[in-house]
Amino acid sequence: MKIVSYNVNGIRAALKKGFLEWLVATDPDVICLQEIKAQEEQLDLGVFESAGYPYNYWFSAQKKGYSGVAILSKIKPKNIVYGTGIESMDFEGRNIRADFSDISVMSMYLPSGTNIQRLEHKFEYMDLLQNYVDELKKELPNLVICGDYNICHEAIDIHDPVRNKNVSGFLPEERAWMTNFLKSGFIDAFRALNNAPHQYSWWSYRANARANNKGWRLDYTLVSTPLKENIKRAVILTEAVHSDHCPVLLELNL
Repeated sequence: MKIVSYNVNGIRAALKKGFLEWLVATDPDVICLQEIKAQEEQLDLGVFESAGYPYNYWFSAQKKGYSGVAILSKIKPKNIVYGTGIESMDFEGRNIRADFSDISVMSMYLPSGTNIQRLEHKFEYMDLLQNYVDELKKELPNLVICGDYNICHEAIDIHDPVRNKNVSGFLPEERAWMTNFLKSGFIDAFRALNNAPHQYSWWSYRANARANNKGWRLDYTLVSTPLKENIKRAVILTEAVHSDHCPVLLELNL
């Protein structure tokens, strides 16, 4: 199974930049989207069906033009779960899950901590997510949580770890949470196969950051430990330029 995760920073904007043509060429079985910034009724779902994704599921934020996640699939899932059932997590449309016969795939968009209120919300969400996933793994041990975690885990994952040590996304508390989340039963698929530095998935629009590769690795495919031996490939698709993020790809032998 080929799975892609992509923070598109607005699906309607991405469509105007050639997203569909890229999707057809990349040909994942499942693609997890984050930050769709659209309500389902604002989209022409036929274009995704024509691209080979008849099964597409959208979970939008209550606030229009903000946040939201989606899963597009070539394979019909057995079950779709919109949100977590926890109101403080779900009103911004941050979690959607597709259960297939031998694997479950979640698209997740963790809040950013742009100010003190949002940082408090981010930490609350992180704690709730850990508890939710701990329970979920008992029911669904073969779990992949794709998405924009808005956290750089290690110094290797950010272009300037010294100057960014007090910036949300690379705070010690955020990094420690990521460490503990992985220890609770997940593998960072990309780092399991690639220890090279300067591998990023997000760049600021300012100061020519992308051209200079001054980026952050915020986007992950985390694979639950029972799937460890199934990891075939995990790469960052930096050539895709429909967003300030780029997609990350995971291939599993199932």
